[in-house]
Amino acid sequence: MGELHALAIAVPTGGLAVVTYLVVGLVIGIESMGIPLPGETTLIAAALLASQGDLRLVLVIGAAATGAIVGDSIGYYLGRKAGRGLFERLGRRSRHFSTDRIERAERYFHKYGVWTVFFGRFVALLRIFAGPMAGTLRMPYPKFLVANAAGGLAWSVTIGVVAYNIGDNADKIFGELSIWALALVAAAAVTAYAVYKLRHRRRTGEDSVELVGPAPADAQ
Repeated sequence: MGELHALAIAVPTGGLAVVTYLVVGLVIGIESMGIPLPGETTLIAAALLASQGDLRLVLVIGAAATGAIVGDSIGYYLGRKAGRGLFERLGRRSRHFSTDRIERAERYFHKYGVWTVFFGRFVALLRIFAGPMAGTLRMPYPKFLVANAAGGLAWSVTIGVVAYNIGDNADKIFGELSIWALALVAAAAVTAYAVYKLRHRRRTGEDSVELVGPAPADAQ
């Protein structure tokens, strides 16, 4: 992470700001398609620039989220069209697509389903595999898109805001950031799901009472 500050200094301000936003979206988008690139490092570097007044944080986050959502969707399409053969071909070219890693990612999908897409955005391995693997396993696209958009936005906001606020200390603590961010998001998701299930059970119970209703007078 020591290269973050150097990268931030190297990018000039002014007319190249738009180019920087495009680079952020492009790098993260390509990574999300399944090609290993430093997407998170790029987002952190751009957020550091924003903390120095060279960029606008909201546009950095917007570019990152857009790149994540579009890139994952393209990866989903490629995985759906090419199937498992896509990973086999990539495995012959890059160690990132080793059989062990592919099988591990596939186990996550079988065990956690659509949640793998959401939480996978915070994990380097799954950030690369999520889109293509979801397509390969024929996950319904509407479900994938919702989880993809929510995860991409949550990741972009979390990483962008934290990097913006900690400034030059980013390279010292970001090794643990994704783990803590994932834990916080997981806690929020579990709480929301528990509330939903509780309300659903109460609603189901109320509907059952209404359907049964009072016993007819002639039946007593």
